[in-house]
Amino acid sequence: MKLKIVIHEAEEGGYWAEVPSIPGCCATQGDSFDELLSNIYEAVEGCLSVDVQDIAISKLKW
Repeated sequence: MKLKIVIHEAEEGGYWAEVPSIPGCCATQGDSFDELLSNIYEAVEGCLSVDVQDIAISKLKW
């Protein structure tokens, strides 16, 4: 999966990033670029994870 990530330099130092394709979910920051990348992966994973116990599956009748 490819996602567009917009990275900004923070005024107080470090970086922050947002993932526009996941509205209201993914924004994170880091003191270094490497820390930011790690935080982005974690944030996206959390936003896209789904608890399958909460999903109701019904059979379609043909």
